[in-house]
Amino acid sequence: MNSTASTTPVSPAALAGSSLSVNRLAAPLLRQLLDDADALGLRVQRLDSGVTLVDAGIDAPGSSAAGLRIGEICMGGLGRVRLRSGPPPGMHWPAWVEVASAQPVLACLGSQYAGWSLAASKEETGGKKFFALGSGPVRALAGKEALFAELGYRDEAGHAAGEGVLVLEVDRAPPQVVLDKVLRDSGLPAGGLTVILTPTRSLAGTTQVVARVLEVALHKAHELGFALDDIADGQACAPLPAPAADGVEAMGRSNDAILYGGQVQLTVRGTVEAAC
Repeated sequence: MNSTASTTPVSPAALAGSSLSVNRLAAPLLRQLLDDADALGLRVQRLDSGVTLVDAGIDAPGSSAAGLRIGEICMGGLGRVRLRSGPPPGMHWPAWVEVASAQPVLACLGSQYAGWSLAASKEETGGKKFFALGSGPVRALAGKEALFAELGYRDEAGHAAGEGVLVLEVDRAPPQVVLDKVLRDSGLPAGGLTVILTPTRSLAGTTQVVARVLEVALHKAHELGFALDDIADGQACAPLPAPAADGVEAMGRSNDAILYGGQVQLTVRGTVEAAC
């Protein structure tokens, strides 16, 4: 991944005490996704418990267009995800995903990052064990990851709204025991939770993974100890590969697209030495 940084005197709002609600901002995007489900190749199911499941590629065909929208939902309504009209200069791959955010830390680390470990044993499921890493706005309601203490952010306004959306990169629906955990930890009523299922081998799954190219750069900056409050803006793009029928191969293609083809520009405050 190639990245550059520039400095700016403009200071973004700190995440601590932020009034932005990733769940409220994502809510209209989710409603539009559900309204357009047929056109996007999605299958929507309301479980007996009241939880809504959106199949974006398991039994439903899904689409790249759905993946772009799911990418924006994952970013808590604080990012723009588009297909480029053409490749960047000097590049020859035809399809590219372009991502931008004026609130990259909150959009990427506070919402989009797949950091919530959700697992169930064979005994709990009554069959196969289940594991997934949850991403999307509901993470900021549960706050189960140490990362949220570092960010100083919890989506309190989202709690008041009583609705949220979680995205899982899985090839089967989560068992009820996992949904119960999400409801318990997030404090949401069952009727307020929507879970979007995006297997990586699907069109929507591959697209929404590549849409994490900016998030990968934010995660790397965090791992390197760069001051997150000094990251003011972010733009990125990465080639969009064709999905593979095998899930492992599909994940390899999407990860390679980000790591070897991704290009990122972060606008930061502070000294040039810190940015470099």
